[in-house]
Amino acid sequence: MIILTIQNLHKAFGGNVVLKDVNMVLQDHQRMGLVGVNGCGKSTLLKILAGKEQADGGSVSLAKGMKIGYMEQQYIAREGATVFEELQSVYEPVFAMEEKMRALEARMAEVSDEKELIRLGDSYARLSDAFEKADGYAWRSLIHGVLSGLGFQKEQFDQPAHLLSGGELTRLCLAKLLLQKPDLLLLDEPTNHLDLAALDWLEKYLSEYSGALIVVSHDRYFLDHVCTHITELLLGVAEQYEGNYSRYMPQRTERFEIRMRAWEQQQKLIAREEAIIARYKSFNREKSIRAAESREKRLEKIERLERPEDEHQVRFRFEANRRTGDDVLSIQDFSKSFGDRILFSNVNINIRAGDRIALLGPNGIGKSTLLRCLIGELAPDTGFVRWGANVDMGYYDQQQKSLHPDKTVLDEVWDAFPRLEQSQVRGALGLFLFTGDDVFSPIRTLSGGEKGRVALTKLMLHKDNLLLLDEPTNHLDMDSREVLEDALDNFEGTILAVSHDRYFINRFATKVLVLGPDGVKEYLGNFDDYQARLQWEASQQDVDPRFAEMTRTEAAKEKKKMRLAKEQQKALKEAVKAAEQAVSDAEEAIEAQEALMATPEIYAVPEKAAEAAREYQRLKAHLADCYARWEAAEEALEESIES
Repeated sequence: MIILTIQNLHKAFGGNVVLKDVNMVLQDHQRMGLVGVNGCGKSTLLKILAGKEQADGGSVSLAKGMKIGYMEQQYIAREGATVFEELQSVYEPVFAMEEKMRALEARMAEVSDEKELIRLGDSYARLSDAFEKADGYAWRSLIHGVLSGLGFQKEQFDQPAHLLSGGELTRLCLAKLLLQKPDLLLLDEPTNHLDLAALDWLEKYLSEYSGALIVVSHDRYFLDHVCTHITELLLGVAEQYEGNYSRYMPQRTERFEIRMRAWEQQQKLIAREEAIIARYKSFNREKSIRAAESREKRLEKIERLERPEDEHQVRFRFEANRRTGDDVLSIQDFSKSFGDRILFSNVNINIRAGDRIALLGPNGIGKSTLLRCLIGELAPDTGFVRWGANVDMGYYDQQQKSLHPDKTVLDEVWDAFPRLEQSQVRGALGLFLFTGDDVFSPIRTLSGGEKGRVALTKLMLHKDNLLLLDEPTNHLDMDSREVLEDALDNFEGTILAVSHDRYFINRFATKVLVLGPDGVKEYLGNFDDYQARLQWEASQQDVDPRFAEMTRTEAAKEKKKMRLAKEQQKALKEAVKAAEQAVSDAEEAIEAQEALMATPEIYAVPEKAAEAAREYQRLKAHLADCYARWEAAEEALEESIES
């Protein structure tokens, strides 16, 4: 079933036409990836669909009753609201219904007039049905379940939401959308700031999502694992493709080549016809002139094909001025903390010439901090660095803090390389698509992707032999990412890169280092090799490594202790299960009482109606008690598992 139709949509900001003639169709249950270069209008299109922006023309048609959920790139939580309260706001309409139900119950307990009781009973029955459908009896447990499923700990529920990290805010926004149960999810860069564990969860959830999805993302690995269709925004128009990102790429190339061949063939036909017409006219005879005019009329009726155009792509390469020695960098016993918070300790890394290393680890573990220690911006608490011979270090900062906001693009680069001629600087910037008056734009007016291209220009011109890259693919469009990967592939120096881009890691890395609180673990190969190794290690867990260095007596005691803990956990799990059943039974009793109260006959006898209302209140109190016992049982189980 078609749930969304976009026809001839266009949108401009001043003289900048972003969307020129967008046409798109979305079926129910489809998962559509929206791709294209930075600035092509992907986020603008989502905002139009979400009602945040108005189109200049065209139409958007949604299936009747469609509920849309929209997640922006940057989610801003309410000031002063806790994590739980931020999600609780989803149910404000439910709370309003509950207040009306309480008022009706109180009114029914007081009224003795039969007709009035019947009228109130009908109203109560309708309201009760709507309340149940809106999860009025289960909203609290649903919030707990979604937060837990998205990795929030119970102690975070009462934390101020605006103090969460970027990745946590993204997950909180997703939680809010899930509770709203939209028919169509609109997600703008949902993978930004998520660590690998969160990315894996999000991919699995969206792959099983029952509604439809339109997602803007530059994460090609994510698009491969989630999307069933791809729509590309190119020069203001939309092209739809079947399949995921990997299937879209060859289809895109094939379509472009077919159109180019058709255009070239038509150009040859037109040129041949024009040559024949010119030759006929040169005879200057009445018969030949009539023939020329006839051919001209036929030529005018031909529908001229436009020359296929593709977006301009960045083109550059990294070079090194000199070679390093075999040993490039040795990190010994690094540790770093901020106040009482220890990021990492006991970090030992040896990097040799030609290594291509991806540094992984959960958000907040200190990967960027480690790079900042290496460049001298921060000092480690303990440990030291030993540099090899002839090492020239280049650093790419994901925050672009080294760029001066008030400088122009040209001055930012030229001031860093004053010995170059202006033509040389502009030529380098041209490789990164800064042409004409673009080079006079102030840095503060640039997008994240444009700032990234300025930083890459400077990095390319430095010609360093060791590149320290902090999330280099953030804010780059997919074509630019692939060009960056090609440039790194041809680089003869050494690379240490922090990245969550799994596709990027697969392209460049020959070694993966995983940073943890107690040091670094090394894996040979790229991201897929690292994942395969983790799966193999998980398969070897049949023999508990804690017993490997114990005596038989010690191992027997430890196993007995673990068995008793397991039995205790089993009993606690049964208690949780019993509490869940008690909640279920209480909810069923309430439903039965509501069904009774929804029958008109009961209001014929005011005493029975009043008794039914009192019984309903008792059942509700019992349900609240069951919920409390359920939460207590879950907390006891969690404490047992953690200990």
